[in-house]
Amino acid sequence: MKQTVIAALLMLTMLLEAKVVDAIAMIVEGEPVTTAEIAAVQRQYKVPKQKAVDLLVRDRLQKVALKAIPVSEKEIDQKVNEIAAKNGISVARMQQILKSQGTSWSQYRESIRNGLKKEKFFNEKVVANIPAPSEDELKLYYTHHQKEFLLPATLQMREFSAKNKETMQRFLRTHSAKGIQVRTVTKKTKEINPALLSTLLRTPIGGITPPLNAGNRYIIYQILAREGKIQMSYDKSKGAVESAWRRSQQNKALQDYFEKLRTRADVQILRH
Repeated sequence: MKQTVIAALLMLTMLLEAKVVDAIAMIVEGEPVTTAEIAAVQRQYKVPKQKAVDLLVRDRLQKVALKAIPVSEKEIDQKVNEIAAKNGISVARMQQILKSQGTSWSQYRESIRNGLKKEKFFNEKVVANIPAPSEDELKLYYTHHQKEFLLPATLQMREFSAKNKETMQRFLRTHSAKGIQVRTVTKKTKEINPALLSTLLRTPIGGITPPLNAGNRYIIYQILAREGKIQMSYDKSKGAVESAWRRSQQNKALQDYFEKLRTRADVQILRH
């Protein structure tokens, strides 16, 4: 009898603990945050409980803010077409790949919708409020962040070129090499046009650039390898310096925005 009572008490304790684990810890502007989510964020990001709570509060505030941002089906279609073209595949082929990975087309389109909402939110609430930097601000940023402006000395690439845009577009859709010239090239970064270099550096190893109009032909580069390191001077890296400065300002502005939003937000603490 005694053992039966003890077993029953233990079972009750386990059930109560399970309920605590899945309990709602707080409600942020009508959006619940559970204790299980807090624990999961702590484990995933290896942060203390309060930091996990802060991240989840910010997530819910962003979720509420995004609800009011409209995204049309036409905008989603345009983004899908851009992604397919960048990866050199058709939309139909993209659907097949996603299906084989267990992702439905409706799920993928919803993820695109959310991404576009975040992009609009970021541009409207953050980017628009950042003033243009002065020359002194950029030089100061460069001085304190020179390691950010180390470049690979050389880029090894596969170059695909066509005489006209239609041939290049057909190549991207079908991968047919008809009318396409292919060669492997190694270029020194210091000799590459800054605009082209920016595109090449943003493209991951194995990835391809968008079609580039070279005047008498269209070119796509596939990045094979990056080797060596060189320090960019301020004058040659000014565009990259400004981009990095803007990113740092955007991160700060985004943090400030949510901190201000949180002071006005309806946050109900139900469980500490």
